[in-house]
Amino acid sequence: MATISANDLKTKGVAAIEAALADQLEAIVSVRGKDRFGVLDLDRYHYLREYELESALAETRADLAAGRFVVESAEDHMRRIGTLPGLDERAFGWSSPSAISGWRRAS
Repeated sequence: MATISANDLKTKGVAAIEAALADQLEAIVSVRGKDRFGVLDLDRYHYLREYELESALAETRADLAAGRFVVESAEDHMRRIGTLPGLDERAFGWSSPSAISGWRRAS
């Protein structure tokens, strides 16, 4: 797999990405010698995204066929996942809500 240094990306811009993807499907961007990001052609991204969505759909269909689902109201669902007041959030491992970042997993 091709590797693009952050410095090459900074100096050459998109040309560095185009060169790396000329004969490869994907490239790695390294920052200070460490692999940090993956780069791919938009068509390849769409292909992988569609594959991911098809996989999720197949998994959902398998869950339905095996009876792994719950039928409940929206309010019951919110209570079950611990986002409604009156529920002991600690039972689900959640910390109190933050006005900025929403619910966060307790550490």
